[in-house]
Amino acid sequence: MEPDVSFVIAAFNANLTIDRAIRSALAQEGVSVEVVVVDDCSTDFTRDVVKGIGDERVRLLPLAENRGPGGARNAGLEAAKGRWVAILDADDAVLPDRMARMIGRAEKTGASIAVDNLEIARAGERRRTMFAPAALSRTPELSLAAFIDGNMVFKSTFNYGYVKPAFERRFLEENGLRYDETLRIGEDYLLLAAALASGRCVIEPKPGYIYHVTEGSISRVLELHHVEAMIAADAVFARAHRLEGAGLAAFRRRERNLRDAAAFLSLVRHIKERSPLKALGAAFRNPVAVGHLRMPIAKRLGLHRLTERAF
Repeated sequence: MEPDVSFVIAAFNANLTIDRAIRSALAQEGVSVEVVVVDDCSTDFTRDVVKGIGDERVRLLPLAENRGPGGARNAGLEAAKGRWVAILDADDAVLPDRMARMIGRAEKTGASIAVDNLEIARAGERRRTMFAPAALSRTPELSLAAFIDGNMVFKSTFNYGYVKPAFERRFLEENGLRYDETLRIGEDYLLLAAALASGRCVIEPKPGYIYHVTEGSISRVLELHHVEAMIAADAVFARAHRLEGAGLAAFRRRERNLRDAAAFLSLVRHIKERSPLKALGAAFRNPVAVGHLRMPIAKRLGLHRLTERAF
């Protein structure tokens, strides 16, 4: 029988957290679920942990070669059988009533995409909500313009780039929506942006997704080639989707934002290489880049889980 929800979990060396993620998905109330775990060539005990859960609703899909987060999630989307598909990171968790609330809100309004609020969990600290529920209640739907505006490099600590969407699977298939496997950073952003350009997305103001911030989980800092790849991917996105009005204006702002970020990272590289003339040239071509030097180092280098989080 077709389940209501397929949770897609891309896992790489996640043996310490994957059990928590899976069991939180299995504990959903009011909906039937399956969990598709795509192991992206882990070298730890991730596969053993998944097999040890012993629940027929859990399917393990081991990949023959490492495909990165986008490729692993695409494999999960291909294997999913549910009416809805929900993305869950291997080190996060979901609350029991999450999917019933999200699907109920989406189907009531005829939307094919749903996002919700998040709780931030950090070891030794009390969990806190990422967005004020009252503010989200005044914004029943997430527009493409708002999503793009909430995904600017160096602009905010928490933004819409952190939300983990649920999609109607039929909607994904009809619109040919998949992750860009050439991107290792920003693939989440691009998929949801493409979805928002094609369909409606409701916002559930109550938190249902638990975002775990783990010290030492930082695996990559933002580098120039990452931003250059995002600029190229955005150009492809603009050619594939007709943007107008507020959406186009927001896209242009992000375009400038990424160019400024690229200029800043180029400036930092010249400084590190002790090339003062090149650094001066970069500063002259884009004075905004100099202003970024006043930001705290952790913020301007994007020290968070960039391999898994969209901007």
